[in-house]
Amino acid sequence: VIIDLMGKLIHIFGQGLSDSFYPVPTAVRVGSAFEGWSPCAHNVVYCVLVALSPPPGHTFHLERDTAGMPQRSFCVPVELLCTCMREQPGEDMLCFLHHPEEELRRKQEPSLLDTLCTGSYLDVEKTVQWFCQFVRVAWLLLPQSRHWHLMLQPSSRSCTFQLSKEKEGFVAEMIFGVRQGDSDIFVGSQPSQAGIPSTTRLETYAVAEAKFFRHISRQAPQDSWHCRCLQLLSGSLMGVGLSSSTLKTVLMHLLSTVPLREWSRRDLGQRLMGILKYLHCSLKTKRLEHFVIGSESFPMEIRLPSDLRLAEPLKLFQHLASNPDAHVKAMQEYICLL
Repeated sequence: VIIDLMGKLIHIFGQGLSDSFYPVPTAVRVGSAFEGWSPCAHNVVYCVLVALSPPPGHTFHLERDTAGMPQRSFCVPVELLCTCMREQPGEDMLCFLHHPEEELRRKQEPSLLDTLCTGSYLDVEKTVQWFCQFVRVAWLLLPQSRHWHLMLQPSSRSCTFQLSKEKEGFVAEMIFGVRQGDSDIFVGSQPSQAGIPSTTRLETYAVAEAKFFRHISRQAPQDSWHCRCLQLLSGSLMGVGLSSSTLKTVLMHLLSTVPLREWSRRDLGQRLMGILKYLHCSLKTKRLEHFVIGSESFPMEIRLPSDLRLAEPLKLFQHLASNPDAHVKAMQEYICLL
């Protein structure tokens, strides 16, 4: 239902915005629900990354933010391109750089710089507000609107909507990303710590990780229970401070070392204990490496920026090494999980 709805929404976006200069959206499925291990069967959130491409006459760049945040962050400067030499039939687009401003105002929709940017930077909050407003209008044009009730729950950095019909219900969260070159790494709008500027985006590895799970599923036997292991353990985290993303990182490391034929149902107990032992060892040594950044095990078929693949592996438990109280708390949380 969510995939079909997003496909139709993106199609209406393409039609309704064909004469404007808003970003061009594409939907990409990411997150636990689409990877096959969502821990909450009755409260699933389907996460969709809406990839934004520049409209005609514009280009996006990525500018690394060196403010010292633990996760790599970027701003997205928007620049205008000269379109005077465009020779595509049927197009009468005026050049934003070389046509008089008065003529541009009379004959052409405003540039992206005048709609969704703060200064010259693509603004996360303006983008989310724009997208949610369009969804409200586009929803009335969709056949699903006759049978489903849609309720939007926008936040400042993502767009969440709930679909309900009789006893059925779905929740989808949309985050907005800009691709790094031709790689599978994006800079996204996902919620983060308070105080982050609306022009700043955090690097997200959600698309690359989703592709990793699809890569494993193609190679694994049909009866593989690797996702079930993660689902069972993540479902046990209620009231425990450890995050499902930590368990997911541990699983991805083990999927690269334990033969895929050994993840069948009959191996379930052994694999669950293997994940817990790996986690315990990582907590004791205060060392757990990010699976994407600087990983030698990450499949070459999944495209990463060269600086990311060659980077020093990111240590996810670095804070435990510098904070003894946090380490004690993490060990207590592990005991609760065990």
